[in-house]
Amino acid sequence: MSCCCDQNDDESTLTTPLTSSSNPIVNDSTAIISPMNLQFSALSCRDTLRLIFEKLSFTDLARASCVCKAWNAVASDDEMVVETFKAPWKLLEVVGKPSSRSFWRDNGIGKFAISHRILRGESVASLAVKYSVQVTDIKRLNNMMSDHGIYSRERLLIPISNQDILINGTCYIELDTYAKREVAVMYLDGKPDRKPGTLLNRVTSDRSKTRVIDSLKRSMQVDVGTAQYYLSISNGDPRAALSKFSSDLRWERQTGLA
Repeated sequence: MSCCCDQNDDESTLTTPLTSSSNPIVNDSTAIISPMNLQFSALSCRDTLRLIFEKLSFTDLARASCVCKAWNAVASDDEMVVETFKAPWKLLEVVGKPSSRSFWRDNGIGKFAISHRILRGESVASLAVKYSVQVTDIKRLNNMMSDHGIYSRERLLIPISNQDILINGTCYIELDTYAKREVAVMYLDGKPDRKPGTLLNRVTSDRSKTRVIDSLKRSMQVDVGTAQYYLSISNGDPRAALSKFSSDLRWERQTGLA
C-alpha cells in the first residue's frame, strides 16, 4: 500500500532543514513539527500517522487526537484505540465494546480482573490465597460489605496480581452488576457462557433470592422477615439493603431506641 504523500513529495522537500532561510515561518533554530508545517506534509499522511501512533502511550495518543482533524481521525479510530489499550499488556484480543469510549482512557492493571466461578466450600480468604491477592482487594472490587456476600453470588471478580497472566490472553469487556462498572474480564477456564458486554441480571430466581436473604440474615443478625423487608425496599440490591439497615440501626442508637 503506497502512502498518500509519496506521489507529490520528493526527498529534497522532506529533508530540507527547518532553519533554512527559505522558510519564513521559522524565526530561530527551533522548529515545531506540525501538520501545518508544509515542510512536513508527510505527517498528514494517514499511513505514516498510523505507524507513528502505534508507538505512543494511551495518554500521548489522546493528546495527538487534539492536534488537528487529520490526526484526530487516525488517533480516534476504534482499531487504533483497542491496539493501544492492548499493547502494554501484550494482550491477544479484547472482545466486546464498552458503553462509553471513556473506558479506553485507563488501561492500568486495575481495569482487568479474573472471573472465578464460586464452588461449594470456598471463601473469600481461600480465594485470596489461591490468587495471591488481598482479601480487602477482592471485597472492594466486588462491593462486598462482609465475607458472607460470597454465598449470594455465582462468581467473583479477582484482581490481577501478576500482569504476566495477561500476555497472549483474551479479555471480555463486561459490565458487572456487583462491581457496578465495566471490567476487562479474563476467563482462565475458557470462554464466558453468555454474550460479553451485557449487564448481568438481578437476582430473580427463587433459589438465588433465598441465598441472598440467608446472606443478609447472617450479616444483619436478624430474622428472615427483617432481611426480606430490607431487600424489598432496596429493589433486590443486597448492598443497598445492608446499607439501609445500617443507617436505620445508627438512627435507633442515636435516639436511644436500640
